[in-house]
Amino acid sequence: MFDNLSEKLDKALHVLKGHGQITEINVAETLKEVRRALLDADVNFKIAKEFTNTVKEKALGQNVLTNLQPGQLMVKIVKDELTTLMGGDAEELNLTGDPSVILMSGLQGSGKTTFSGKLANFLKNKKTKKALLVACDVYRPAAIDQLHVVGEQIGVEVYSDRDNNDPVAIAKAGVAHAKTIGANVVIVDTAGRLAVDEQMMTEISNIHKAIAPQETLFVVDSMTGQDAVNTAKAFNDVLNFDGVILTKLDGDTRGGAAISIKSVVDKPIKFIGTGEKMEAIDVFYPSRMADRILGMGDVVSLVERAQEQFDEEQARKIQKKIAKNKFGFDDFLSQIQQIKKMGNMKDLMGMIPGMGKALKGLDIDDDAFKHIEAIIHSMTPDERSNPSKLNSSRKKRIAKGSGRTIQDVNQLLKQFEQMSKMMKMMQGGGGKRMMQMMQNMR
Repeated sequence: MFDNLSEKLDKALHVLKGHGQITEINVAETLKEVRRALLDADVNFKIAKEFTNTVKEKALGQNVLTNLQPGQLMVKIVKDELTTLMGGDAEELNLTGDPSVILMSGLQGSGKTTFSGKLANFLKNKKTKKALLVACDVYRPAAIDQLHVVGEQIGVEVYSDRDNNDPVAIAKAGVAHAKTIGANVVIVDTAGRLAVDEQMMTEISNIHKAIAPQETLFVVDSMTGQDAVNTAKAFNDVLNFDGVILTKLDGDTRGGAAISIKSVVDKPIKFIGTGEKMEAIDVFYPSRMADRILGMGDVVSLVERAQEQFDEEQARKIQKKIAKNKFGFDDFLSQIQQIKKMGNMKDLMGMIPGMGKALKGLDIDDDAFKHIEAIIHSMTPDERSNPSKLNSSRKKRIAKGSGRTIQDVNQLLKQFEQMSKMMKMMQGGGGKRMMQMMQNMR
């Protein structure tokens, strides 16, 4: 996420390291590189210029504290200004209606239909809301089918009318249907086009007037940079939407859209999409995103994701097994499943401070555990429960059954043994202390 921008900003801010004081000369040199990094990330030229002017004014207006180096002070100022530029504080959805109606808008290919499902899943799991998805894209082939597949995947009902070509009528009927089934949130997925056109804008404007949504969200592909910002402005002029959704932030995103869009349309980014899975949705926190752009990681979000998957009952059972030396590969497998639910592996590792540089250029498979899972699934239930029984002949059978080598099986057994010892050491309050430390980081 924002790898190139992070690297260039790091190089730019490195100019001040080693200087004893901030001067107009070294600040100008630093900010010249900062502006260049922002422009390379496809940030609007006017916004990049205003940003660096503000940073310069604040940097020259401050004295360096004795315990703060010039480089550190500049990083703090840049971080604070990036946070302000991207919106300052996180903005929540307005869910005051009965039912609350959310209208999704955006161009074709922005990930609007998939994100409609992610949002329904988010509201269902985080806000305990009963959601209804409404399919109003009557143009794109298989659009209705796609939404039904998504709805089935997350256990959310989808309202559609394949015999009706009037999206306004379908939207109104969908809201009415929500009332009959007791759904308290309606998410209306509308049609997108390859480019902004008059017919599209008229149609979505008519839907907006007919259903009077509490929230109108504009979904944008973050990989399109400044084009995304221009499209957002065109939609906002017609719809006056309430917030922005940035999708595909797990890809090769330059960062221009995330940094520029709030200044151009004066509407907050409310959510981001960070992967293909239905759980790959995060509330947008400007300060956390600024940390990540500057290579500082995002420990708070990492802890929150871990806590979402933390099952206290399962943890108690595992603690008892560890205490009795009965922790087996089935338990190990369940821990892997919880980690996988947390999201994209490279994205998770990027949340650890300092890991951004270390991960540069590395291709971390999103299914990094598949070889481990194959080896474990090739074991018998008895072998999973009693790893000590794995002699050389059993290892050969497991290696053949999983398509891996004997060395791979031995390596897994060694890692499992080391992890078991570490977990044993954490017994007696260590694990509890670690969880308390993680909560204190929030």
